[in-house]
Formats: sequence, C-alpha cells, structure tokens
Amino acid sequence: MAWFALARVLFVVAVAYAAALLQPFPVGLPANVGVALVLAALVVYFESRLRETAITRVIGALIGCAIGLAIAHMIVGGLFWADSGDRRVEFLHSFTLIVLPYLGLVLGGKHGEWLEPARLMSLFRAAGPQRRYKILDTSVIIDGRVADVCETGFVDGTLVIPQFVLKELQLVADSADSLKRNRGRRGLDILQKIQKMSGVEVMISDLDFPDLRDVDLKLIELARSLQGKIVTNDFNLNKVAQLRGVEVLNVNELANSLKPVVLPGEMMKVFILKEGKEYNQGVAYLDDGTMVVVDNARKMISKTIDIVVTSVLQTTAGKMIFGRYVEAGMPMPVVAPSAAHDKVDKEENGRARVRTAVPAQQT
Repeated sequence: MAWFALARVLFVVAVAYAAALLQPFPVGLPANVGVALVLAALVVYFESRLRETAITRVIGALIGCAIGLAIAHMIVGGLFWADSGDRRVEFLHSFTLIVLPYLGLVLGGKHGEWLEPARLMSLFRAAGPQRRYKILDTSVIIDGRVADVCETGFVDGTLVIPQFVLKELQLVADSADSLKRNRGRRGLDILQKIQKMSGVEVMISDLDFPDLRDVDLKLIELARSLQGKIVTNDFNLNKVAQLRGVEVLNVNELANSLKPVVLPGEMMKVFILKEGKEYNQGVAYLDDGTMVVVDNARKMISKTIDIVVTSVLQTTAGKMIFGRYVEAGMPMPVVAPSAAHDKVDKEENGRARVRTAVPAQQT
C-alpha cells in the first residue's frame, strides 16, 4: 500500500536525521548516517516479516517476553545475598535476564492462538461439546445441493456464511450478464431456504481480513480462526485449503461416493442419447450424470434399452460405465475382469469424455 511505503520512507529519513544530528559514534557524519541507514533497513525488514504473522501470535510473544522478564527480575532480586562483584554472579544475572525473556517470547508466540476470540470465549463457557463450524463458500451456495443435504439432517454443527461471501453473491446477482445474475439470485434463494430450515443453525460472520483480497484466502483464514471446515465444490480451493492444513468438505466427492455401485455382468436400463466416438457405440447418462458407453447401440439412439455392464472405470472426475446392448437371439457377452480404456479428459461439469474406449469383446 502507498501509505505503508510512505511511512517506511519517513521512518528511514527520521533515523538518518537523528544520527546526523546526534552523531553517536566518533567516526564522522557519513559513517553515522550509514550505520543509521543499515539499522533502519534491518528494522523495516523485520517489520515486513512481522506483518505476515498473526496478531494473536505477536501479542502472545510480547506477553510471554514480559512475563519472562518479570520472573528474571524476581530471581535476580532474590540473589541479593550473593557477591555482586563476583564475575560469575554477574554472568548469572545477565544470563537469567536474557534466557527467561527469550523463552517467554518463543513460547508466547507459539501458543498465541489461545488469544483468539473463539478460544477466549470457550474458557468462560460451561463444559460441553465444542461447536463445529461449517463455512460455506460462494460456489457451493450457488450449486444448491448443500440445501438438500442440510434438509436430510446429515450436516451437524453451525453453518457459517461470511459477509464477504454475501457481498460476492450480491455482486453476481447484480451483474449485467443474465446468466451470472440468475446464478447469484439462485444462491441468495438457497441461503434463504437454509435459514428457514428447522434444526439448522446458521450464523452470519462479520469477521473479515482486509489485508487479503482473494475470497478463497479469506475463507481459509476464517476456517483457521473458527477451527472449522470449508464446504465447497471448488477443486482449486479444495487443494489450496488442504495444503494450508484446513479441512474441506467437497460436495462433489460426497455425490460421487453416493452413486449406486454397478458391477460387471449386471443388467441395467438406459436411454441412448447420442452416438459414441467409436464405431457402433451409443452414449447414455444416468440420473446422477454418470456417462454410460454402450457398444452395439448406435441404431438404438432415442430409445430405452436393457444392456449388460462389461466394466466400470473410476476416475478423479467421476465414474464411467461401459456396457453392451444384446439383441434378441444373440448370446450374452463374456464379461472380462477389466477392460482397456484410453485417456479420459475432465470436463468442467465433473463428467468425463472418452477419446477412445474399447470395452471387452466376446471371445
């Protein structure tokens, strides 16, 4: 920020001016100004590194250092009977005045998170189960499936909706683009629906982090402050939060885990929607969006048919099912334990598109 840079420049100028005016070292004016500039640069470097540290850790370090210094003075005062002229006693005094404040500084900075408001409030509450916070991000609110999950009662704890997420939703709802505007309004309707649900506790958090501009980084810091979990379906936010040690509940992973299990050899009924990539293939989709590639089904487009499952391919983008349409009078295909499938590309909607898929053939 501009005012930060201005403050640093004024600080360096003030230190250099004080050194030039007082000349604390008998080495001449240029040398005194040079030493002052070096000291000012070290202070600015230390300040820049300190800005990246949480304020609770800084306060904890200061409190720990003060406590350590007070204990050191008490110990030194208790040694009044010792010979103060003895070099060993002088060294013991100096060692005590250095070590104890240092230990207090390190320990106070390490455990500074106990000064966070949520931790302090927990000290004055009656003993009981700790509140579990689930922090919703913009993508999962617009998606809307989280409302259905809440309605079933599978989500416990408190749903936290940050103010900066509400602002982002409002910006999307006020967008000039009709598609974005509809998505934003849908997100606001989903929030209103969740608030009206009985048995679901919703909290609007005013906690913000002005130094951070990115909403994803603000969500991560809020989750750290509340010791909660982020609920999202954003792949990138999922990875970044896990790298920073924040737990994430991914709605897409939940949906994939709830898809019905299909085993090779089972019969299933599908609607052939379009032609496949390979010769004589048809493509169908289940209700949950799972792609089904059906061999020998090109002529059955726009029809509902019974197929036999030949193999199932599980990828990070989802599940794909390969099957074969068996016409009347044809023998049932022999299902191999596995099938050869070529490269699978991910699409934005979480489904998969197969460039080349070779299901197991009859031997």
